[in-house]
Amino acid sequence: MYRNIIKLICDGPVIPAVRNQEDFSYALAHVSSPSIILLFGDIFTLPGLLEKAKQANKLLIVHIDLIEGIGKDKIGVKYLALSGVRAIITTKPYLGRIAREEKMIVIQRLFLMDSEALRTGIHLLSTFRPDAIEVLPGTVPVTAVSELTRVSGLPILAGGLISTAEDVKRAIGNGIRAISTSKRELWRLIS
Repeated sequence: MYRNIIKLICDGPVIPAVRNQEDFSYALAHVSSPSIILLFGDIFTLPGLLEKAKQANKLLIVHIDLIEGIGKDKIGVKYLALSGVRAIITTKPYLGRIAREEKMIVIQRLFLMDSEALRTGIHLLSTFRPDAIEVLPGTVPVTAVSELTRVSGLPILAGGLISTAEDVKRAIGNGIRAISTSKRELWRLIS
């Protein structure tokens, strides 16, 4: 759907992922990334967060599985779309399909703990095509990244267990296009 999703969501190797209001405010004021991944909030706080992100000219990528008070169903996704959410991240492919119908950017999160999880993720991608894939943990081996890239042709993001600039560099070297992290000290890394 979106031809260059990477340019739309990041301008370097790191996308800030925020877990609380303090980190959200910091990312808006001090990080150049064009997007922020929202890992907290509820049906009442989301409109204000969306407005602040809009004022800061940032795309808010809402992790729909973590937003409280919003159904994890068609009506919940429609509510998000009507509220102005333009991008989601989810572990649930059925929510991704619904979000796609609503013209949202969809990032499918996959937990790659072993080769069976990789096979399951590849099968999922044969039934649904998101705009990008996020794999966890971010330390996933290069062979898994290569296989996902080969099969899907989609950009691969990664998150989880990334603690240092060296971890980011290693992941990028393994074929990851960008890292999502809640570690502030990594938010300002430049490619």
